[in-house]
Amino acid sequence: MTRIALLQMTSGIDPAVNAAAIGEAALAAKAGGAAMLFTPEMCGLLDRDRARAAPHLVGEAANPVLAAARAAAAREGIWVVLGSLAIAVEGEERSANRSFVIDAQGEIRARYDKIHMFDVDLATGESWRESRAYRPGGEVVTVETPAGRLGLAICYDLRFPALFEALGRARCDLIAIPAAFTVPTGAAHWHILQRARAIEASAYVVSAAQVGQHEDGRATYGHSLVVDPWGELVLDMGGERAGLAFAEIAPQRIAEVRAQLPSLANRREIPTSAS
Repeated sequence: MTRIALLQMTSGIDPAVNAAAIGEAALAAKAGGAAMLFTPEMCGLLDRDRARAAPHLVGEAANPVLAAARAAAAREGIWVVLGSLAIAVEGEERSANRSFVIDAQGEIRARYDKIHMFDVDLATGESWRESRAYRPGGEVVTVETPAGRLGLAICYDLRFPALFEALGRARCDLIAIPAAFTVPTGAAHWHILQRARAIEASAYVVSAAQVGQHEDGRATYGHSLVVDPWGELVLDMGGERAGLAFAEIAPQRIAEVRAQLPSLANRREIPTSAS
């Protein structure tokens, strides 16, 4: 049994403030007995004003939130899964939306660049073109952690089953899906898709989320979740406020579900044909 902590945030336009919140959460998570802390997508900076955000778009070596998270992990002796940061990529006009898995010594164990870009016009009038600012990744990433083998995804990736099929084939014990979901899409699909992905992969899903009204004017759905491999909700942090919460990852639950419903073992390749 491994205790984990989720930080639900209302990230703003000042990286220093966001970094301080992550450091405080690492301290509280360790004090609460957690071996790992999970944070949301864009936990270091959430700002759709590109001109204002531009000075903060730097590479890994210069990113103050990444440095602060690594220092906090080492100081507290806790793993930190940074949901994602906007990272400048040398030689590229667009940044990467990148997750980091940091161990209890402050070392980076894994990186994952978001594969699927959120380009959409919503019925509410909201318009998002993530691909204008971020280049997509192209690699499935897993890493061994104190809670087991962790698979990495980010927000909009949730809607693409092929990624989770690959993570299921990798026998992930848990999958992180940090997010900054809009309120309309969250209300419609967040819980359903999270439960589906847990069931498909026979794994825990851990989804730390942004919540509430942000400094840049957007609103996010919240409801940071932990879902067990049977699709049952272990934790729902609601959609009202930021905060820290805890959950348990139980290896015996994973084994139990995979024995009762061995879909990963029964999986077959389906040939395709053109007509």
